[in-house]
Amino acid sequence: MNSATDPVLEFLEDHDIAVPIGVLDNELDPAYQTIKRALDELEARGFIARDENYTSYFRIMERGRQYLAGDLNASKLDNE
Repeated sequence: MNSATDPVLEFLEDHDIAVPIGVLDNELDPAYQTIKRALDELEARGFIARDENYTSYFRIMERGRQYLAGDLNASKLDNE
């Protein structure tokens, strides 16, 4: 996980909509490539998913909400 992981998840949870990476790049401080790497990792872990109609848009999933709430053990996540 990198410096964009939590800000990306928090943004998606706060807005509760699917957004493209360009919106995240405009709204968050980390660089575009950092956000892109965070999205790839978050998607691989099941924290976010691509929108079924617009595959370049991302939305938060329940697992991402659980992570933000502290309901997932971070040490177990590193072993996945």
